[in-house]
Amino acid sequence: MTKKRIRFIFTGRVQGVGFRYTAYHICSSLGITGFVKNEWDGSVLLEAQGNVESLQKILTRLEKSPFIRIENVEQTEIPLKEESTFSIEY
Repeated sequence: MTKKRIRFIFTGRVQGVGFRYTAYHICSSLGITGFVKNEWDGSVLLEAQGNVESLQKILTRLEKSPFIRIENVEQTEIPLKEESTFSIEY
């Protein structure tokens, strides 16, 4: 399977609503590596690496959360990294 790494930048009601923990559980359950962290401007940065099918499921699952309200998502493909886990950065 082809692996990709995508940098997502989420804006909307994405901080203070459990976004990072939800993303952590989604990505971990899909076998995706990378990280998620809050940014100073109120957005959330998520870098996710995995197969294309799994990466597509991230947005669908995040949007199902009753507390998260994503208004905009920027997606950029970036180079792969050597890593084995998904983490929450502070």
